[in-house]
Order: sequence, then structure tokens, then C-alpha cells
Amino acid sequence: MNSFRAELKLAEQSIKRDVLPFSDFLNELKIKVRRIFNNRENNDQLSLNRGIPPFALREIMSGNPLSVSIPKEYGGRGGLVHENIALLSMASYESLALSLTLGINSALFLQPVAKYARDETKETVFKRFLAQKNMGGLMITEPGFGSDALNMQTHYSEANGEFHIQGKKHWAGLTGLADFWLLTARKKADSGNLQRDIDFFVCDVHSPGQEIEVEELFDNLGLYMIPYGRNKINVKVPESHKLQPHTTGVKMMLDLLHRSRMHFPGLGMGFIQRMLDEAIDHCKQRFVGGKSLFGYDQVQERLSKIQASYTICSAMCANSSAKAGIENDLAPHGIEANAVKSVITDLMHNAAQSVLQLVGAKAYKLNHIAGRGTVDSRPFQIFEGSNDILYAQISEGLLKLMKRAKENNLFRFFKGFNLTEHAADYIKGQVNFNIDFQMPQRKLVEMGKITGYAISLNQVLDVAGKGFRKDLTEGSIAMLQQEISNLISNFSFKNKTQVVEEYEENSSWLNFVTAKM
Repeated sequence: MNSFRAELKLAEQSIKRDVLPFSDFLNELKIKVRRIFNNRENNDQLSLNRGIPPFALREIMSGNPLSVSIPKEYGGRGGLVHENIALLSMASYESLALSLTLGINSALFLQPVAKYARDETKETVFKRFLAQKNMGGLMITEPGFGSDALNMQTHYSEANGEFHIQGKKHWAGLTGLADFWLLTARKKADSGNLQRDIDFFVCDVHSPGQEIEVEELFDNLGLYMIPYGRNKINVKVPESHKLQPHTTGVKMMLDLLHRSRMHFPGLGMGFIQRMLDEAIDHCKQRFVGGKSLFGYDQVQERLSKIQASYTICSAMCANSSAKAGIENDLAPHGIEANAVKSVITDLMHNAAQSVLQLVGAKAYKLNHIAGRGTVDSRPFQIFEGSNDILYAQISEGLLKLMKRAKENNLFRFFKGFNLTEHAADYIKGQVNFNIDFQMPQRKLVEMGKITGYAISLNQVLDVAGKGFRKDLTEGSIAMLQQEISNLISNFSFKNKTQVVEEYEENSSWLNFVTAKM
């Protein structure tokens, strides 16, 4: 330990002399990333083949991108949120899969370790990340217990200073590739029952007794660079590798997940900008009917929506940079975190779909940025909380606050709610109505979307007030007002249709065709 501290002291002295300003650090990484992804042969290999080639990983990791998530006292850049988001944005302009790889390491492993791990564990982990370019991930999801994480069956028992963890995990990004994992499990009582709370453990797969068996690698539909699979967990980790919650394990998990969701605008920022740049370039160069696509009104409508999404995402990045540091407890902030994650991932996929539509058949190829972007952006609406579930949770949280405030008028509540107070007047005509607290689940989802877009509008108005480019904010405000108007129309339409299970009887169209002789 003393020798390690001596190494750290030398490293800190070196950092004080040699640490790059963030702009230079990011530019050096950008050069490395673009050198890989702008090479046609490399790009085809990266987009069409599964896994990330070792040459590409070595080149990218040589710039120590994950140092942005490591505290200064351990040799990193300090874990500043705006640096982390800017890194994700830079990477997602070239590759959404690369950006997600960095995001998994930072938001789902390094940040929780920095906040909740013991000092000796931090020293070991951070040294390996900086010196040996290690990687880490998080395992929560289980077969049969996807969104129902609180009922996970992976369990642990304690004996002889070790925790014995057993179970199965799947759909963990970087399966078979990560050197460290955060494993989630519930304590098994003497009775055999599993306790309600959840605990987190750092597992070093290179240490004896901590190896994780990959039972199957999945053929995931997109994000080919990232391996996913099913893992058998039967490991023993030392007592020092258990994370230390400030209150309960469930609240620690919420803090971790909400912080990760607040980082999603970083993943979306570069991606949406790339979609915007590709769409504008194509439409200016493509001529139909004697004029460029850029001159058609419907094309302008699509382009303006992508540009509005770019502005909304910019506002989200600024907002998250101010709020998502590990010094803040994000467990109570589910409404905002869920709104940020669900809205930005919807906007990402919509942007890719528009570019695919504008480019046409040529974009319907996996090695085209629009085709690949459409497939790669889709799972973002599912993992870390399906958007349908998150929208419903937003509404549940909203209704709870409204009941507590004894307010059933949506406009009046939005006007007094810190996440929507500036946006309320811009949508007064649409949201000035009373809420039925007993709404069905489908209406909870719709109300969650309305609230999510209102929160997004509030964030745009915040950056507009700080001097963000006026014509861009005006375009995004108009787009959000239109989206909220459409959502209100859907919300007010009464629809209680149910699926007809035995639908085959008397429903064949052929029975209703009159043959002509």
C-alpha cells in the first residue's frame, strides 16, 4: 500500500505539470477516434462485424478517455460531469456504440465506485484503469427479471471475510470483455428467503474465484461493437469489495441509475449532430425535379425537427452538467432523470428515422450512417428503463406531488413546479385543465410524455436565457409546443380498446369478397 501511495504521489506531481487543458485532451482523443472511424476499411469492419477490434480499442484507450471519470487524488481528471458529457458527445458523433462503451464504463462503473467503494478498492480499480486500460460494467438484469429489478434472484451469503454471490445475469454491455463488474445481489437469510434490499459488489474477473462464466453471447440487433450475453455468477469477492450505501442499497441503485440517465444527453448530442450534418449535406447535394431536396417544404420540416432536437439536447447537456455530479444524491430526482432519458432517446431514434427517410434506399444499409444509426439508436428506448415504463413513472411521481400540493389543475401545478415553471406559460392553452387522478395506465404513459416534453421546454428556456443562439432556441420551442399539443390531443381522446383474444372467428377478409364471373 505504501509503495502504491508513493506511485500516486509521483503521478500527482506529474499530472500537475503535464495535465492537458480539457479542450486539448478532447481534441487529441477526437483525432484518434476519427482516424479509426473515417477509414473506410476500418469503419466497415467496425460496423459490420461483432466486437471491437483490438487495434481500435488500443488506439482509443491510449488516450486514457476514462480518466475523466476518475478523481484527481487517484490520478484522473477529476470526474467533472461536463467533461464526461463532452467525451460521450465527441464519441457518439462517430459511433454510438463507442460512446455507449465509454458511458457504461463511466456512469455505470467508475462513478459508483468513486462514490461508494472503500478507499483500498478505489486505489486498485483506478490504478488498473489508468495504467492497464481496464474496463468495467454493471450487471443488474436477470432472465425473468428485467424491469423487475427489485425481485432479482441473484443472492449472496457471507463467510470468512468473503461474499459468495450466485445467480445469472444477462444483457450486460461488455459481456466477456470487461475486467471489472459491479454485481447486484440480495442477501440470503438463514431461512432461505432473500432480503428486500440490494447490494453492489466489485468483481475482478482476473482474480481467482471471481471469474464469470459467459454461457452465451447474443446476436444483438445493433450496437455490434458491444458484446451482450448471459452470464453465470458463482464468485467469491473480498469483504472490501462491497459498496457502502449512504442509506439503503435501493436508494444507492436509484442514485446510480438516475445519474446514468442524466448522462444520456451526452450520448445523444454527438449522434443527433451527426444526423443533422448528414441530412443537410445529402439534401443540398441531392436533386429531384430540377431542384435540391433542401428546397422542399416537407424536407425543411424534417430538417428543422432534427435541428430542434440538437438544441433540446444541448439544453439537456447544460442542465445535467450542473446537476449530475457524484456529490449530489439523485435518488429523489426520478421525474427529471426519467424525463431526460426517455425524451432524448425518443429524439435520437426519430432523428435517425428522418435521415433514413431523406436519404432513401442507399441508407437502408448497415454500413450507412443512417441505417446503422436507426438500428443502433433503437435499444436506447428500452435499456436502463423502457420508455413506456419511465413515462408512466413520471406521471405517478407527478400525481403524487399534485395530491400533496392539493392541486388538480395541470397548468397551475406546472407553474409552481421547479422543473416546468418557465415552460408553463408557453403551453398554458394546452395544459390548463384538471387532472383525473384515477387515469388508466395508457393515460399515465401519455401524461408522462407531456410532462417530459414540458421539462425539456423548461431546459431550453433556461439556456436561451443564458444566451444560447436565439434562432435555434425559437425553433426548438416551436417544435416542443407542437409536440405537446399533439400529445394533449392524444391524451384527451378517450380510448379503452382491448385486444380480442379469439379474433380468428369471422375475421377472414376472403369471406367478404364477392367473386365476379
